[in-house]
Amino acid sequence: MKVVKFGGSSLASGQQVEKVFNIVVSDKDRKVVVVSAPGKRYSEDIKVTDLLIACAEHVVETGNGGEFFDAVIQRYTDIAADLGLDNEIIEIITDDLLKLLADRSKSHERFMESIKASGEDNNAKLIAAYFQSRGVEAHYVNPKDAGLLVSDEPGHAQVLPETYDHLYELRTKPGILVIPGFFGYTKAGDVVTFSRSGSDITGSILANGVKADVYENFTDVDAVCSVNPGIVTNPKEIRELTYREMRELSYAGFSVFHDEALMPAFHAGIPVHVRNTNNPEAQGTRIVSKRENQNGPVVGIASDKGFCSIYVSKYLMNREIGFGRKLLQILEEYELSYEHLPSGIDDISIILRQDQMNLTFEQDMLKRIKTELEADEVKIQHNLSLIMVVGEGMRCNVGTMSRAAKALSNIGVNIEMINQGSSEVSMMFGVKESDEKKAVQALYNEFFASVIA
Repeated sequence: MKVVKFGGSSLASGQQVEKVFNIVVSDKDRKVVVVSAPGKRYSEDIKVTDLLIACAEHVVETGNGGEFFDAVIQRYTDIAADLGLDNEIIEIITDDLLKLLADRSKSHERFMESIKASGEDNNAKLIAAYFQSRGVEAHYVNPKDAGLLVSDEPGHAQVLPETYDHLYELRTKPGILVIPGFFGYTKAGDVVTFSRSGSDITGSILANGVKADVYENFTDVDAVCSVNPGIVTNPKEIRELTYREMRELSYAGFSVFHDEALMPAFHAGIPVHVRNTNNPEAQGTRIVSKRENQNGPVVGIASDKGFCSIYVSKYLMNREIGFGRKLLQILEEYELSYEHLPSGIDDISIILRQDQMNLTFEQDMLKRIKTELEADEVKIQHNLSLIMVVGEGMRCNVGTMSRAAKALSNIGVNIEMINQGSSEVSMMFGVKESDEKKAVQALYNEFFASVIA
């Protein structure tokens, strides 16, 4: 059995939905289909989810959805018309959205959650209707009916353990099951969404629940690239990588998956196959628990900007019991989370996402660190980029760090900090944001330019 998920770009038009239909029916093992809301048809287009958010906000302000409501319904209408569907499905979608928009009995947060989730929910109804019109047995399944229970954390829902037992029952249902991604239900019956790109999370949860053999994730690229193609022209494609490598790369800026999306599949040991809706014959990328093909020490390079570093120095810091705890306690009081903690015997750097910082408390916080910890020096550096060099092969390869440092030195990029995880699967380099692109290019040239695909 395969669980197959299609992203917004794969469902943006009737032509794209036709491709989805052909892909699903070409393999009898594709039993569960997870769908996103319709995405962009072209670069300047607006995603249906964004239209829904604007519609909900307009309702709150004016009492009606206005042009945003019309735009949402028109998107579904255009898709249905392209597919030759009658108006019945559009009436169902329209009635559903009107009902949701009229229900102001809930809090603002609950209201917004239900409207956002309707993009996927109504698209699943449309896709199921199209499959049926083509003579294929297909059924729309609402996540509530499937038993997809989540924590009550709007925008950051976490699947509840009992969900997996519920989902296993889907194996007994006939036909192709079309299920909306992005949301689940609390035990109280409220709609709660996952983080953005949450349909990937839904697909992973369902793959775990039904004990699928493979989780196929269809998107708009032939494969996961070894580096951001916006920085490096025609980068090498990755044929296979591990869950751990994908997690490191996703965290550091890879946009293929949200960094939490694969966890349910990972826990069940289910391979994930990334494929292209527009080119289903392409080999794609497999994400597995363990891979045999090392193909060099590095599998991918990712980068992300918007970080800052708080540097704290104190002579004999290593002998002071509780220093780290007291330092992190101060950060906690300002509700700050950290990303990395590279350190020496007398100094430590705390890497944070810059958007957490607030100028109104930044200087006060630095003053507290210096005073309460009796530090010799405390300073903050803004506008840093983190570059992550990732590969399971680094654990058994000598000199990878040296090669990376030399590549950056050769182009005159100063390394602000270095951190290597204890697993030796990744190395992190901190550089100035202005140096990010040329640093990534230099690292790519070092580890991939001379490697035969």
